[in-house]
Amino acid sequence: MKQVRQGDVFLRPVRDAQRVGTPVLDKGRVILAYGEVTGHAHEVVGTDATTTALPPAQLFEQPDGKRFLFVDRACTLTHQEHGAIALAPGAYEVVRQREYRPDEIRNVAD
Repeated sequence: MKQVRQGDVFLRPVRDAQRVGTPVLDKGRVILAYGEVTGHAHEVVGTDATTTALPPAQLFEQPDGKRFLFVDRACTLTHQEHGAIALAPGAYEVVRQREYRPDEIRNVAD
């Protein structure tokens, strides 16, 4: 497993994450982030030809706001303005890139 960056989303591999917290699904889709400017989405989609009721990955948000993605089988991180990235099975912390401005620190607007 390796780290992955797509635009303002960074996936950091973790070993000790647990599937706790609130499952995050948007109309059955695993969305890591929406673009504030374009409305495009960083979405995890299955890459296998067979359709199944189970998504290839699960996203959980913990009470402290940390988010973890658990990839169970072959899938891809997609976005309309970035190249698709294959994700290896395992657990990842989902981190939004932040930027410093003299008046605030904020998430990068994609």
